[in-house]
Amino acid sequence: MADSEHVPLQAGEKRVCPENEEGTPSKKPRVESDHENGGQSRQDEEGEPQGGASDVEEDGETFADMMKHGLTESDVGILKYVSDHEGFSGILKERYSDFVVHEINKQGKIVQLDDLSIPADQEEAPEAEQQPTESDSLSEEQKKQLGELQLFKNKEGNVSIEVMEDSKEKRTLVHKAIKTQFPGLETKTEERDGRKFIVAYHTAGKRALAAPRKHFWPKNRGNFCHFVLYKENKDTMDAINVLSKFLRLRPQMFSYMGTKDKRAITVQEIAVMKITAERLAHLNKCLMNLKVGNFCYKNHPLKLGELQGNNFTVVIRNISGTDEQVHQAMTSLKQTGFINYFGMQRFGTTAVPTQQVGKAILKNDWKQVVDLILKPRPGAEKEFLVRCREEWAKTQDPEAALKKLPNKRCVEGQLLRGLSMYGKNNIVNAFGLIPRNNRLMYIHSYQSLVWNTMVSRRIEAYGLKPAEGDLVLKGTTAHVLSAEEAENSSIHDIVMPLPGFDVIYPTHPVGEGYKELLSADGLDINNMRHKVKDYSLAGAYRRVVIRPSDVSWEVIHYDDPKISLVHTDFEKLENKPAPVFKTGKDRALRMEFSLPPSTYATMAIREVLKLDTSIKKQTQLNTTWFN
Repeated sequence: MADSEHVPLQAGEKRVCPENEEGTPSKKPRVESDHENGGQSRQDEEGEPQGGASDVEEDGETFADMMKHGLTESDVGILKYVSDHEGFSGILKERYSDFVVHEINKQGKIVQLDDLSIPADQEEAPEAEQQPTESDSLSEEQKKQLGELQLFKNKEGNVSIEVMEDSKEKRTLVHKAIKTQFPGLETKTEERDGRKFIVAYHTAGKRALAAPRKHFWPKNRGNFCHFVLYKENKDTMDAINVLSKFLRLRPQMFSYMGTKDKRAITVQEIAVMKITAERLAHLNKCLMNLKVGNFCYKNHPLKLGELQGNNFTVVIRNISGTDEQVHQAMTSLKQTGFINYFGMQRFGTTAVPTQQVGKAILKNDWKQVVDLILKPRPGAEKEFLVRCREEWAKTQDPEAALKKLPNKRCVEGQLLRGLSMYGKNNIVNAFGLIPRNNRLMYIHSYQSLVWNTMVSRRIEAYGLKPAEGDLVLKGTTAHVLSAEEAENSSIHDIVMPLPGFDVIYPTHPVGEGYKELLSADGLDINNMRHKVKDYSLAGAYRRVVIRPSDVSWEVIHYDDPKISLVHTDFEKLENKPAPVFKTGKDRALRMEFSLPPSTYATMAIREVLKLDTSIKKQTQLNTTWFN
């Protein structure tokens, strides 16, 4: 990768298979919120890709070949701009450190990692534990040896500690000290030549830092440890999977307010039930590209959508625009904003777009659903997926095709397992084995395509001026503007509906276009309820134009394309100096802005550059992104 020279935090764990996100489908009309994003298993909370470019592990040429069959913005209805400034070229995410995201919590504070200390407990230990403390049971040399063992630097694979003062109480203190201070180590007592030793060893290999046995949890301490998660080049569910394996927890024990992009540096708040800050802090010794800190105890978990938004620091490298062009573009973004399109990552990166599958689901065409997911497709894929698809096309035998997959947890594997269990005549139940959020991703993708298309038509017809028949929200209820009301309204008030059974549509001609578009796809806009309740679409309302807050920018001159142009939280913790920008032949635009939930930073960047942000187009600009 282009960022292979980026200094990792510590030794750690390779990515496995991502888990699905949490989320809920629409059940009543509403302003689209983070819950909508939470329901998209391949999309992060601020609208950056989780399953697109950043997840592809093939080399640059292979990825470029795959993207020949990918989508462009015009394929998904992204057509218009709000400003008339002259665009310019630049490279987005040449390094993952060029895209930094800080969550904005529900109090409006930007979440930052700036404290690795463990909060002091004020509670007293129960009487049974008010004996000599474990910290006195190990010598500094023993702690050093155990630390090396914990990090797999001990060639013997164990550490033996002789118990000179042989008593059960003394042995118990040593056992507890090792397990508490060095998560991942297990202990046992051995007798050798009449002498007793406590032997520490790894119980489950590199993939699990063992949880201590049942421990006391003070009554006056909150049941949830909240902490800040800093991660580099890893999506949120991957990070939580790593933490859960090291702590021997189910991933569901963690809660969060939104998922974050993989190909980025992101900072967000996480909560976990009844895990001490000390245990979490110990993980900093052995995690790669992850860091945890800012610990505190609270009585509640986090919920999807509780955040106020996200703050972005974005670097666009190798820009061609003059300083004046940059000023015009950024001033327009600050004053007017951008069209609130669903970004490219909403629609997948393969030759079979997710919205096609969604349309087939809504039409109850289940054979088409299976065909779209399993059929051979053009472009580069992992070899085992190619073999699986070929086997399915040749035999239509789900068990035979399933055997071609080394990991059965991908969507294809889950669908094949369902077909094997329920048979090809019960596709609805077979499809149901795919995690719910992954299934909903398909129909939400189709809704998003319709919304993008209709908003482009709305901007084409009426520009940025509110029109009679437009919709605004009064509370959570949509209201149709009269001509007089339109005169006194702003484009920033206008909403457009995602199609569903519980929304109303604009009364001007663009509103009629919804019915025409769905009819052309074989769907009835007046019958958006589905035989399967999960796939019934209530609809939602989404603002047409978003104006970012806290917008600032600067043009940076640099020579070395490998240097980071952002001072990260981790670098600040390490007391590393901020990057110094000298005169150089290359120019980059570094911009900062904040966005509300469920909006796409890439669409703001698109408005500035006037460039197609699809991976297909960006890959053509720079196929070395993924080398």
